[in-house]
Amino acid sequence: MSMVRNAIEIQNLVKRFGDFTAVNGINLEIKEGEIFGLLGPNGAGKSTTVSMILGLLHPTSGRVLVNGVDMSKNPQQARNEIGIVTQETVVEAELTAEQNLRVFGKLYHIPHDELEKDIDFALELSDLQNFRHAYAGTFSGGMKRRLEVSKSLMHAPKILLLDEPTTGLDVQNRTQIWNLLREINSKQNITILMTTQYLEEADQLCNRIGIVDHGKLIALGTPSELRQKIGMNNVIEISAEKENLPKLAAICKKIGLEPKVLSNKVVASGGSKATENVEKIIGAISASKIKIQNISMHEPTIDDVFIKLTGSEARDTAGSFKSSRGGMMGGR
Repeated sequence: MSMVRNAIEIQNLVKRFGDFTAVNGINLEIKEGEIFGLLGPNGAGKSTTVSMILGLLHPTSGRVLVNGVDMSKNPQQARNEIGIVTQETVVEAELTAEQNLRVFGKLYHIPHDELEKDIDFALELSDLQNFRHAYAGTFSGGMKRRLEVSKSLMHAPKILLLDEPTTGLDVQNRTQIWNLLREINSKQNITILMTTQYLEEADQLCNRIGIVDHGKLIALGTPSELRQKIGMNNVIEISAEKENLPKLAAICKKIGLEPKVLSNKVVASGGSKATENVEKIIGAISASKIKIQNISMHEPTIDDVFIKLTGSEARDTAGSFKSSRGGMMGGR
């Protein structure tokens, strides 16, 4: 029986900026062939961690291994194992789809005979065969994103790292990108590490999820394991104007719940008597004449896990890692 290797191994990773510790002793193993989601609120240390995985930042202590290669000792060799898709789609508008791929392939010194085959494969992978000679500047956002993903695979990396791959795309294009990533992962056995602000996306795509907060890895597991970890029963959500949220939280506390006040709603675990608690809340709201927009109850989701563990909403996430294309180039 073959052992599953680690595509990325993070060992006691620490990064300090002066007196501020952005990453504080993270240990993490991402298995070969899995889709792994890294989530965290703004300032959690997620982007700093990803930047060290890419070799764009040097750790204060600890190390990152990429397919067994130490990023600090052999950065070029380690980087060649990674394809990267940044949050900002980077395609040359004045070049055709084929030309975009050819330029990128030449930057990676792919031999000419291999390059032509790789371009054909990339266009087929991204479903852009019929747009081979069309200028990328005429493409929709989803088409540009698919071209960007296929471009990142031109040098045949073993790992694909994506920063918020579907931000700004509509539902149809998001679904197309999800299908593309599933195909890349299953048919080419490429390990995928992704950050996302869409918790639905993490739930749909990821085999495992890691949540980072205050520079530490505070939760790790499959979506199902994380739901079980927080021990929440049915979740009660009450939406209202901001000025009414503290009053609604007080009502929840009065009946024995532990609410969290977010930007536009109050969230609390309903407990073992969730339906009864909802009825109590509705009665108290009616008696207090507090105006609400909506009250609902649902099974816990990855969103609820995130809120429970970090106290933040996913949309509070800001900042992304940056990478100049030149910084990631190397020989094949």
